[in-house]
Amino acid sequence: MTEAIRVLIVDDDPLLRAGLTMMLSGAADLAVVGEAGDGTQVPALVTEHRPDVVLMDIRMPAMDGLAATEALRGRPDAPEVIVLTTFDADEHVLRALRAGASGFVLKDTPPADIVEAIRRVASGMPVLSPAVTRRLMSRVAASDTDTRRDRALRRLDALSERERQIAVAVGEGKSNAEIGAALYLSVPTVKAHVSRILTKLDLNNRVQIALLVHDADLV
Repeated sequence: MTEAIRVLIVDDDPLLRAGLTMMLSGAADLAVVGEAGDGTQVPALVTEHRPDVVLMDIRMPAMDGLAATEALRGRPDAPEVIVLTTFDADEHVLRALRAGASGFVLKDTPPADIVEAIRRVASGMPVLSPAVTRRLMSRVAASDTDTRRDRALRRLDALSERERQIAVAVGEGKSNAEIGAALYLSVPTVKAHVSRILTKLDLNNRVQIALLVHDADLV
């Protein structure tokens, strides 16, 4: 029997935490191992419970979800982070994704979709809606666009031609299997390339590769 995916819920609304706990407890392959009402409580709970995935609210007192995400992703063997948000927090979501969050879900997302998002992130796949990603990118100030593009292109210069092709494919939202089919590579070979890209660019996950490619205006 496969071990359950361990989930930590972080939100300052106790009713929302209770609702999420009840909902996730209905999935046989998920286990809620702890709850926190503020970002300052997260490090100790992660150390104690070793969650696989953290559902992280953005707006909380003392330490918000952005700072907590940045702190978490800097740890060795960090859990994956899914940001809980609403559409009016787009610019904050972008910062959270750059900090290493693996995706986001809206607070009014249907329960089954939240469960599936946790499963996807736990398996190493980001949870990103292309439509919302485009909206996030459009929020970047026009005055900063050229600087951000030049900086991203300089970072991507560290990649080989093949790695660059794969990075662009990741930015297009393609899976490893889809990338392999398009470039006539095996899935293990694609995985190896993605790992090297992450190492060369000092990134945490595929989401950050996609954001860098978007910054470079390559997709």
